[in-house]
Amino acid sequence: MSRIDLVFFDAGGGHRAAANALRQVIEAQQRPWEVRLVNLQELLDPLDIFRRVSGIRLQDLYNLMLREGWTLGSTQFLGMMHGVIRLYHRPVVRLLEKFWHDERPDLAVSLVPNFNRAMGESLARAMPGVPFVTILTDFADYPPHFWIERQRQYFICGTARAVKQARAAGHDEAHVFSTSGMILAPKFYETIEIDGAAERRKLGLDPELPTALVLFGGHGSRVMLEIARRLDRSPLKLQLILICGRNEALVRDLRQMPHRIPLFVEGFTKEVPHYMRLADFFIGKPGPGSISEALAMKLPVLVERNAWTLPQERYNADWVMENQMGLVLRSFRYIVPAVAELLQPENCRRFHANAAGYKNRAVFEIPEILQKILATG
Repeated sequence: MSRIDLVFFDAGGGHRAAANALRQVIEAQQRPWEVRLVNLQELLDPLDIFRRVSGIRLQDLYNLMLREGWTLGSTQFLGMMHGVIRLYHRPVVRLLEKFWHDERPDLAVSLVPNFNRAMGESLARAMPGVPFVTILTDFADYPPHFWIERQRQYFICGTARAVKQARAAGHDEAHVFSTSGMILAPKFYETIEIDGAAERRKLGLDPELPTALVLFGGHGSRVMLEIARRLDRSPLKLQLILICGRNEALVRDLRQMPHRIPLFVEGFTKEVPHYMRLADFFIGKPGPGSISEALAMKLPVLVERNAWTLPQERYNADWVMENQMGLVLRSFRYIVPAVAELLQPENCRRFHANAAGYKNRAVFEIPEILQKILATG
């Protein structure tokens, strides 16, 4: 039985979700593999890399930035982070080399950015010949040293842009694989018949009104309050489902907000697919997971792209425009005219048709790719 390590961390939550989804599908396919999830942050904790600089773990610092909206200087922060990673490269490699030597996987798969050089180098030292794979969980790389490194390894990419970037970095066709999109949890592929009108009524919503699902990741964002207030003050006839994640203060403030339009406010939930089935379109940040989940549920998207957008997520918004999957705003200050534009019948039909036509089966395609890599080494 082959042993496969899936490496993730909890910066943003999407990396763990992708690893969990992939393991779930591998197990459902009954492949002869032992799959283990490896939390990179826990492996690196003995070095205290970012605590020595900031007093806080990297993943906690990242999640704090998202929750508080401190993303204006994220490009500069990324440069600083890469500087710290370079400074500690050798001790990180030594630490990971010992881990690989002790655990001895037959295949190592990274679902995280920034540390792929160290992971690839340490694996090559500890276990020469064991393949190293990076699965990009973003629509594209943000070079240098984000996802794609110039070292001997394999890449699995969910867009043509990412494939092109890997090839441009010197990786040949035999080491670069393409999938039809990002990894999603299998529950987003379930065919469930529901009475949408009845389910909306259960939430205190109007069965007939256009419904937006507003979601900004697992930690929410204060911008959701601004979006709700602007749409509530507008003449638009619509309603909102707002999912705030673990941001309890945001849940409280939204529930206490005086409002004209119907609102349903939820905190952290595992029922995102259910709420998406009750919605007509999506409003949120251009995260790869959120966009992909919305499109899997045939929802057009409204996202923002500006200086506050995380640099690695800016191409995601470009991809939305290129593929006509919705609208991209300069700022959510313009949410009212953007929603009005989206709801125009001709636009609504076009965006819904494009979303429905996007067939992402990546999570079911990747195990077969990993099988090929195991076979070739």
